[in-house]
Amino acid sequence: MGRAFEFRKERKMKRWAAMSKTFARLNKDIILSIKEGGGIAEPDLNARLRAVIQNCRAANMPKDNIERAIKKATDKDAADLKQITFEGYGPHGIAVFVETATDNNNRSVANVRSHFNKCNGNLGTTGSVEFMFTHVCHFKISAEGRDPEELELELIDFGAEDIGIDEDSIMIYGPFESFGTLQKKLEEEGMEILESGFDRIPTDTKALDPEATLEVEKLIEKLEEDEDVQNVFHTMTSSSED
Repeated sequence: MGRAFEFRKERKMKRWAAMSKTFARLNKDIILSIKEGGGIAEPDLNARLRAVIQNCRAANMPKDNIERAIKKATDKDAADLKQITFEGYGPHGIAVFVETATDNNNRSVANVRSHFNKCNGNLGTTGSVEFMFTHVCHFKISAEGRDPEELELELIDFGAEDIGIDEDSIMIYGPFESFGTLQKKLEEEGMEILESGFDRIPTDTKALDPEATLEVEKLIEKLEEDEDVQNVFHTMTSSSED
């Protein structure tokens, strides 16, 4: 069982605990998926939007909320939402990669820099820590009646690199670029996708003592509480986060 699956089990749902925060992030995912899909708001014609709606359902997001987000994304007066990433180092040399979705770049830059500064970290330049993470996609399907090893053989030619059992589900991982190919194959085979998305898996991690761990967690929490932040990835070893 590979690094991607183990990473997933350690951090799963950790930053999605607050329901309102979860819905806010999913709202932005809907808007971005429509924008990236050329303005197409029909799930049948926009594969990325279809995937995001599946995630919304997995999070028990009300149908009305989903429809409002789609309508907002197609409104000509809607704010211009953009994906911007930030890189830096937290306390004790822990690399931190931040993904945001924002309609105000200046606000996001100022806030993220402030979070790093207040927590004894340093905001770096583009590319300063990205190389320390592997960008992957993931899919979650039901494990009922499926053999993970057979499934891996079936999907390996479509980009699958890591498959593991997560309770009653199967997690499938592949390179970031394989998202569309894997999604299409799973749908063609009639496999219901329960959840999908992207992760950045650290290629190496660093263990800290409990006191130092708390210092890094303070920065991570401040970043995750920021309204513009969608995801935060770091190189602190997962065993120190428990």
